[in-house]
Amino acid sequence: MPNPDDRLLTVLPCGGCIGLGRMDWPGSVAGARECARVAKGRVVTAGVAIRAEGPRGTLATALAHGRRLLATAPALAERQAEAILEAVPGSADAILLKGEARLRQGDSAGAKEILGGLAASCPDWAEASFALGLALAADGDSSASIAALRRAGELDAGLAAAWRALGDQLTLAGDAAGAGEAYAKAIRASVSDPELMQAAQALGDDQLPVAERILRARLKRAPTDVAAIRMLAEIGARLGRYAEAEALLARCLELAPGFLEARRDYAVVLNRQNKALELIHETDLLLAAEPDNAAFRILRAAALARAGEFEAAIAIYEDVLRASPGHAKIWLSLGHALKSAGRASESVAAYDRALALAPGFGEAWWSLANLKTYRFSEDQVAAMRGQLDRADLRDEDRLHLEFALGKALEDARIYAASFAHYERGNRLRRSQVGYDAADLTGLVARSRERLTPEFFAARAGQGGEAADPIFVVGLPRSGSTLVEQILASHSAVEGTQELPEITSISRALGRAQRDDDASAYPDVLAEIDAGQAAALGQRYLERTRIYRKTSRPFFIDKMPNNFAHVGLIHLILPNAKIVDVRRHPMAVGFSAYKQHFAAGQHFTYDLEELGRYYRDYVELMAHFDMALPGRVHRVVYEHLVEDTETEVRRLLDYCGLPFEAGCLRFYENDRAVRTASSEQVRRPIFKDAVEHWRAYEPWLGPLKAALGPVLHTYPEAPAPGA
Repeated sequence: MPNPDDRLLTVLPCGGCIGLGRMDWPGSVAGARECARVAKGRVVTAGVAIRAEGPRGTLATALAHGRRLLATAPALAERQAEAILEAVPGSADAILLKGEARLRQGDSAGAKEILGGLAASCPDWAEASFALGLALAADGDSSASIAALRRAGELDAGLAAAWRALGDQLTLAGDAAGAGEAYAKAIRASVSDPELMQAAQALGDDQLPVAERILRARLKRAPTDVAAIRMLAEIGARLGRYAEAEALLARCLELAPGFLEARRDYAVVLNRQNKALELIHETDLLLAAEPDNAAFRILRAAALARAGEFEAAIAIYEDVLRASPGHAKIWLSLGHALKSAGRASESVAAYDRALALAPGFGEAWWSLANLKTYRFSEDQVAAMRGQLDRADLRDEDRLHLEFALGKALEDARIYAASFAHYERGNRLRRSQVGYDAADLTGLVARSRERLTPEFFAARAGQGGEAADPIFVVGLPRSGSTLVEQILASHSAVEGTQELPEITSISRALGRAQRDDDASAYPDVLAEIDAGQAAALGQRYLERTRIYRKTSRPFFIDKMPNNFAHVGLIHLILPNAKIVDVRRHPMAVGFSAYKQHFAAGQHFTYDLEELGRYYRDYVELMAHFDMALPGRVHRVVYEHLVEDTETEVRRLLDYCGLPFEAGCLRFYENDRAVRTASSEQVRRPIFKDAVEHWRAYEPWLGPLKAALGPVLHTYPEAPAPGA
């Protein structure tokens, strides 16, 4: 076998050698190796020429041919890389090509081995770290992948693909803030216009007012600049202005339908607004472009879960985890879907896997506690305490652990320590959310002033004729899930979930009439004519149809906060039923206080604000009782617990439904339930929860004081002016 050095091979000095004045190296493989040594292990391709039993060609040409093969014939690309390495052993570019070819062929373990060695020998080469990061991601090593991709971006800030891949991995890991920063750096790396570069720099540095000022000025001059539109939408999303971000991204995609990064951002914004119907459509388009993109598939699973298609969502999560089992956040999402589908033991196993991967993952600890029926062991309590002792624990993990440990100690009847943890968790969460108790107080005052008996009488007969919806309203943790489960056990009624559509309609109406940040709602209801009212009712029915899985004539919308929109519901759907579930203010107040909600319900993280909210709720419902007598049916939770059959019969009579004994055996219903009470409503009613709050009474003084008269007149509302 001939020695490779004897083959017809000519090595010319590379650009780096010319810069070093090294023009005298011989045309041999030994010379190539010396070039590699000077270049710290990487053979620079520009000046190497190969001639081996065929036409002369440069190494750059050979590598370029291999890269062309990579996309369509990765096995041939690997053979090309091996041929180059046979002629020029140690060529880093050829090793990179070989590793990438292995990855394209599905051999993530082989790619990881090849690229790991390359990255170790060329620690300052961004492309090597980038390729290694992709291989690690494919092999399921999430944390190592994130580290490698971050290293690639740090080595070459202009490597946009590395930042995008890092953003995808951080998204899968549940680090939304980190993903946002990575995507912002990808934007910065992909633009070359000086003005957009300046805006991208400000965006990446979290100087949002500066970036917004630059971008708005830019769009006044160039309103169709899709890169600027996308960056402005990113600012809106970071500030929680999701409706604005959605509108900007919709415009961006109207101008550039193939702008995949903008479409991904659009899907994320839709997901944050619970817009399942639109999200499913967008994930269809994303996956058509990149069917194997794990981040897109996770968005698809989230869309399906929001639409109540839990088994389909579970299948996607499980498939992604088979390929990438190292993502704690995906195990958590799988656990949530399994819980909602009624597969409790499997959900516990998924949460446990998440904690095995990330012992400080606070949300996974809280998810176990939030099953309500789960009991922590002494070892688990010690593990949670150990995590809370860490100085480097993120606030997000810390607050979830505080709530979880509060629940663990509550179950152990160590109430003082339990409350201390609940209090710390609430204090942390309250510091993170923007909430102004005056907003609801103002809404109540405007509703009392505008939505009078005369107002409704003048609009009698307006709205859609459908009687399909049954709205269950009140405060969270009031027993609304129990009432929903009872109704959904009737053969004519379908349970869905907490639907966002009424809130969405109310916000749209308020924004449409005002240019500032103040809402014109509910005043704007006076401007809705008969045709608009009917159209809004139809819109509600159309947008909630995705949540209905059966042909039952009635369905439940269990969004508790819809109590604030009884007037709107009556105007657009006058034949819909409205059920108000009311629980003792101390019981529901403490139950809400010890609950960490996934989103919204920001009034629950302070005892005084909780009391004020309950007081406003009672006042508003008393107003609707006066303005629309008999329109709302009230279920008092304690009465339901004490005499279940009588209260169920009253409820069914109000809904115009015949009594069915199955409604008393609601715990046998295996329907999917998404709320915190999902496991509790799969058991018969127990009376011990009614007075449970009294164990914590010594620490609930601020709640008592804020409740005022409603505490003493419960379950009735105080007299006006009391």
